Amino acid sequence: MSKICQLFSGSKGNCIFVSCGNTKFLLDAGVSAKRIENALSDIGEDASKINGIFVTHEHSDHIKGIKVLASRYHIPVFASELVMDRIIEKDTFAGKVELNLTEKMEFEGAEIDTFHLSHDSVDCVGYTLVMPDKRKIAVCTDTGYITSEAHDKLHGCDLVCLESNHEVTMVENGPYPYDLKKRVLSNHGHLSNVACSEFAVELAKNGTTRFVLSHLSETNNHPSIARTTTLTALTQSGFEENKDFRLYVSSTENHERPIVL
Repeated sequence: MSKICQLFSGSKGNCIFVSCGNTKFLLDAGVSAKRIENALSDIGEDASKINGIFVTHEHSDHIKGIKVLASRYHIPVFASELVMDRIIEKDTFAGKVELNLTEKMEFEGAEIDTFHLSHDSVDCVGYTLVMPDKRKIAVCTDTGYITSEAHDKLHGCDLVCLESNHEVTMVENGPYPYDLKKRVLSNHGHLSNVACSEFAVELAKNGTTRFVLSHLSETNNHPSIARTTTLTALTQSGFEENKDFRLYVSSTENHERPIVL
């Protein structure tokens, strides 16, 4: 059976653990290696058993722990060519384990595919992973809007980690300087609660039964607001919580057990 746990989420660092039997991956490693090791230990996992790290993009809250973690345990790291080049430029990577990510690949019994997102990075991708038990898991964060590739590739997923970064009015009336507000709200920024909820309805209509709201802003959002927005959209579309779907909200640092599919 497949398991997933969002170990860290938000602007201070992101890291998702996905497993099925002996197939164990991390998606991003945006906090220190030590914190990732401890977080894995807290859920009964061992960092030395990680088969691979898959990188969404080169921003520090997604790659901070990669160099130490990959070097310490000889873990292969996968990223697009543009992102890999930038990681190496930043000296945050152990070159001896560098591997370029192909759009679709098989690795350790899983089928892994990517789709492009819209973010202010050199390249930003989301992932779908069909695990050995055929459960399909997706990660779709750090995007200003839902791209056509995301629409195409996320249909039929069992579980989706979906960005619900901000409440628009909180950004507009909040403490961020104008340029940062403009960035967050742009097509190259982050997904709002409303945009997240609209896509969640589309996904539910195409078979998704688990939603993990991710990458919430600590300044421009609140877990209860994000959850209520998506829950309302799903229930108004005729879906019943705990019958047709389950809805989770990732905290900045998750101490809960993995979600089992």
